[in-house]
Amino acid sequence: MGGIGSQLFDVSGKVACVTGASSGLGKRAATVLAEAGATVIGVARREAELRNWQSSAGTKAGYIVHDLSDRTKLPALAEEITKSFGSPDILVHAAGINPRQTADQVTSDQWELTLWLNLSLPFFLSELLIGNMQKKSWGRIVNFASLQTTRAFPGGIAYGASKGGVGQLTRAMAEAWSRDGINVNAIGPGFFPTELTKAVFEDPERSARNANQTCIGRNGNLEDLDGPLLFLCSEASRYVTGQVLMVDGGFSAK
Repeated sequence: MGGIGSQLFDVSGKVACVTGASSGLGKRAATVLAEAGATVIGVARREAELRNWQSSAGTKAGYIVHDLSDRTKLPALAEEITKSFGSPDILVHAAGINPRQTADQVTSDQWELTLWLNLSLPFFLSELLIGNMQKKSWGRIVNFASLQTTRAFPGGIAYGASKGGVGQLTRAMAEAWSRDGINVNAIGPGFFPTELTKAVFEDPERSARNANQTCIGRNGNLEDLDGPLLFLCSEASRYVTGQVLMVDGGFSAK
């Protein structure tokens, strides 16, 4: 059984691209895929953080410094990704922002930026890179959903709208491309300690309240992401597509 399991979750020989790889869940995803044998290219705008990640991830890791908010440069980014290690077999869309603005604080510019990075970017970058996956009849795309994909949180109107869209985007991308051997799914993380959730974890009362709302009784650790991510990026998920896998300790179950 060990041999079967190793084969199912094997990503060695695959090329993976992870956006938002300089920190948080994106950095963890990029690291896990590299440790599991994939050649990984990380994309983010902060070079120092990317360089530090690459030095710890090993020889099968590279990075591209790119401001993902600039939609006019997306075709050039897709070309650069492919030139680095070859066309990706695996795409993980972890880049995103959460402005944490109430409804009366949201500006049109902030709204557009939030929806672009969290919702539009995963589709348009995938669209640019999907061709070679189709030629190989194999690919894995993992979007990042959220607890706010299905429920409303205070100060989350733009973020919640974008993450609600990610759930439907994932289903629509799966419908479009799964017959080509490209499975599209999303991970919906609960509360993990990242830059985006720093304000939550710096408030002990709020952090404890979130932990108590899970079935397991604690908030997430970054390593809790590893198994679900490898599942969705490997042959183990060959008959799973169009799904949002909540990795939230049962937060959404209560």
